[in-house]
Amino acid sequence: MSLQAAAEHLKTMQASIDQTKAEQAEGSRRTNQEEVVYHQWATFKVDNELYGIDVIQVKEVLRYSEITPVPGSDYFVLGIINLRGNVVTVIDTRQLFGLPAVPIDDDTRIIVVEYNEQEVVGLVVDSVDEVINLPQNDVERAPNVSGEEGSKRFVQGVCYYSNQLIILLDLIKMLVSITPADQNDEF
Repeated sequence: MSLQAAAEHLKTMQASIDQTKAEQAEGSRRTNQEEVVYHQWATFKVDNELYGIDVIQVKEVLRYSEITPVPGSDYFVLGIINLRGNVVTVIDTRQLFGLPAVPIDDDTRIIVVEYNEQEVVGLVVDSVDEVINLPQNDVERAPNVSGEEGSKRFVQGVCYYSNQLIILLDLIKMLVSITPADQNDEF
């Protein structure tokens, strides 16, 4: 083997070693990233508190529009809206959380969420904020609270994001607690 051929062979071997090291480093970076599980949360404000719900359950966000009242409904049900041919029950989160009412303004929104496969519900909120990714490790368990006051009974956890406390709501628990029992359950 000539000296030049040996040098070329050495360069090829070194390039192969460098590529293997790079692949191993990338693999370990991927492994470290896979250990951190992120969840996306849609955030909104009610009474200057920042709340979050699982973004997967959010169907859409609507500007506040005319709501048709339903006689005999619970105090927190504002009424219904027609959303492209589907009837959507609209809930006043302020009433549900035991907060005082405020006038509707340009920031007021209706967050349409999926409750189960057949039903969607609209939540009236003071304003919507943004969709954020939170590492699951940063979410702290819901604080123990005495009583079932306001939104505290629906809290699944809390987290700080950009120096702001976000109260993460368990939407299913919240909607199950206010939905009448299915009449099919009686049979």
